[in-house]
Amino acid sequence: MNREEAKKRIAGLCSKINRYDYLYYIKNDPEISDEKYDKYRRELSELESLYPELKTPDSPSQRVGSGPLGEFASVNHINSMLSLASAVSHEEVREFDSRMKRLIGKSNISYTAEPKFDALSIELVYENGLLVRGSTRGDGRSGEDITPNIKTIPSIPLKLRKAAMPSLVSVRGEVIMPLRTFKDLTAE
Repeated sequence: MNREEAKKRIAGLCSKINRYDYLYYIKNDPEISDEKYDKYRRELSELESLYPELKTPDSPSQRVGSGPLGEFASVNHINSMLSLASAVSHEEVREFDSRMKRLIGKSNISYTAEPKFDALSIELVYENGLLVRGSTRGDGRSGEDITPNIKTIPSIPLKLRKAAMPSLVSVRGEVIMPLRTFKDLTAE
């Protein structure tokens, strides 16, 4: 692919991804599978790596998640919540392992891996051991305050039980539910 073909393909991918983001994040009505969406995102990133001069500031590759919706109060995260990149080939897993060993300075690292889930990234903030806020990832810098919703999840502790604890604890994770439960909830 030459530069002009790459420029046209990047523009087309940006347009598609922006549409799919709008349908998914704003309309709550995804049009394509996560697998196909991830494929488009990956292709865009690869093309922008090959042709960095074609990467624009408004490219979907420069965004993490979406901004908060108006129904919830916006809150700032303690530290930015960045997106995780999926590794789909053996080579990408090996590259990740090499990078981690280099960054950590150890040659023996254990990992836990799981299939990709389409879930809701959250931050839980505990002050003096008590849950004070739960928020979505949003755009990575700020998200939606969903504390009342978080408190309905039985597996999330409202109080941390450890004798010696920092006064401020930020925990990041994913809220997941079975697809059938999600469909039932959406139907309600």
